[in-house]
Amino acid sequence: MSTNMVWWTIAIYIIIALYIAYLSRSGKQNNMASYFIGDRKLNGFVSALSYSATTYSAFMLVGLAGLTYKGGVGAFGFEIIYFMGVSLVAFFGPRFWLVGKKYGYVTPSEMLGDRYDNKMVAVVVSITSCLFLIPYSAVQLAGVGYLLQGMTNDAIPFTTGVVLATVLAIVFSFIAGIRSVAWTDSLQALLMIITSTVVVLLIIKGLGGLGGFFDLLKTDQPESLTVPGNGFFSFTTFLGLTIPWFFFSLSNPQVSQRLFMPSSLKSLRYMLMGFLVFGFIYTIVSVVWGFSASLMFPDLANADLATPKLLSSDLVPPILGAIVMVGIMAAAISTIDSILLTLSSLFARDIYGNLKNETDDQKQLFVGKVVIPVIAILAFLFAQLEVNLIAVLSVASSAGLIVAVPAIVGAFFWKRGTSAGVLTSVIGSGLMVILFELTNIKPLGLASGIWGIVVSSLLFIIVSLLTTAPEKKANEFLSYIKTELGKLKTVKTK
Repeated sequence: MSTNMVWWTIAIYIIIALYIAYLSRSGKQNNMASYFIGDRKLNGFVSALSYSATTYSAFMLVGLAGLTYKGGVGAFGFEIIYFMGVSLVAFFGPRFWLVGKKYGYVTPSEMLGDRYDNKMVAVVVSITSCLFLIPYSAVQLAGVGYLLQGMTNDAIPFTTGVVLATVLAIVFSFIAGIRSVAWTDSLQALLMIITSTVVVLLIIKGLGGLGGFFDLLKTDQPESLTVPGNGFFSFTTFLGLTIPWFFFSLSNPQVSQRLFMPSSLKSLRYMLMGFLVFGFIYTIVSVVWGFSASLMFPDLANADLATPKLLSSDLVPPILGAIVMVGIMAAAISTIDSILLTLSSLFARDIYGNLKNETDDQKQLFVGKVVIPVIAILAFLFAQLEVNLIAVLSVASSAGLIVAVPAIVGAFFWKRGTSAGVLTSVIGSGLMVILFELTNIKPLGLASGIWGIVVSSLLFIIVSLLTTAPEKKANEFLSYIKTELGKLKTVKTK
């Protein structure tokens, strides 16, 4: 693909995205709630597209396609398990939204700190999130680097793509906070889903239609249609990948924070339904891309180059390939800027706000804005490691974030949960996951994410039973949710 065409397409995308971000500057973004969660006024349509763009990143069209290329149909099963995990949003989403609105929470960790009546809970959960989300941000940056490098046959170096994505994510975050991110997310989500679907149709047609496509797979790559296939997706590997991903919608704060943003519960429902439709289409698209690349380019040294090679193939018109490339780049940036905003709000609200005396909302907002480029630079440096197999590193990040899940579940469903239980489970199991990842240890052959959720749950339950629960706060918190959900059921039955 012509390098000039790639650069021109990127330039047009940047101009349009900046214009939309500029238009989103409605109202004042002079406090934490306004800048980081849009004053809880996002409508269902924008919420759905933004939630989708934030969740589905370079991981999907580069990472999942690469995982399919490397491991076959097991990658589809892996993503379907994640899709099942989204059902957690239907259950937890209204609860997040209700307490967020009543108590004015800006971050999920702020909610946990208040619910367990201990500021250190918010501090520790926030630090844990920062620790594990920065590598995930780097994954998105690396995805852009690989994409531009692969599609231009190294004419655009890996580092150039990473720098470009880093700068754009910072700019989109700064223009109007979550408003500019949400509106540019919407543009990027529509661009992603339309162009990537057109590419699937062209590729399948080029490979002989749907019947011809599967006939080729049966003939040339028969192992790709079975599990464990070529051996990549053994049972323990599959389990290790899917367990952290199942809890993604709860464990990843850049996603769960969005449960505070819709303007109403009706908008929240639209957000979920829109996301499910978007996600199903996107999953099919990504898996078909991976299979197609395995047929057309069976000897790639790096599976993450499957998508770039596919888009620069003869089956995809160059201009469409360039537009899709921009769509994927936009997907990665939409995830990065959301993570930047979430991590900066976590740092400002939960770490700086709780550890520094005499802070107010204005000071926290200032600190939050200052931290955005700092986090982006850390992610950039991590991306320079040029790790292989984006999907696996993404799951490793989620394996660390999963240690907060027992505390989140306990916040809504277990009065006996205590701050000591949360701190012990998050710190203890978080350190264990880091140790396992750094040393590549897999006790009993099980990945760190599985041990993370098991050990974290046990520590949370045992320590909570041995310590005193914040009974007054727990009763107030849970009674409010029960009352409000009861009102909603009553309205529905009338």
